[in-house]
Amino acid sequence: MRFILGAVAAFAMSTAALASELAPDAVAFTDDGVTSSLTGVAGDPAAGAETFKSRKLGNCLACHANADMSGELFHGDVGPSLDGVASRWDEAQLRAIVTNSKQIFTDETVMPGFYSLEVGQYVSEPFAGKTILTAQQVEDVVAYLGTLKE
Repeated sequence: MRFILGAVAAFAMSTAALASELAPDAVAFTDDGVTSSLTGVAGDPAAGAETFKSRKLGNCLACHANADMSGELFHGDVGPSLDGVASRWDEAQLRAIVTNSKQIFTDETVMPGFYSLEVGQYVSEPFAGKTILTAQQVEDVVAYLGTLKE
């Protein structure tokens, strides 16, 4: 019985967390960035580091060098180095860049919008209507980037 009550409580909490997740098309971009959390839950820097370096998730190292992850292979140089990024951008700006960099830079940037449905014309059917990262993964990556100060 305790197991069933625990499972019901866990399901209720996960449902509540999903209910508070902001939809990709509801994200408010301002001159200050994206000032509100996408989930209402603080990001986890350790989980963000895993997402950041995962080739199946963020794959950020494909384009960005990051001395904090010097032990990882294949740092790219298409984008700027992320060393000290939290000294250049605040949390709201970082959240906006990760959510949809095209809203912050230009439509010509090669950086994808990780929590955007604006992903181009020729999207493979299994990925149509889906974001690259979840809202919580964006919050986790932002929390990780926030640790990269000069």
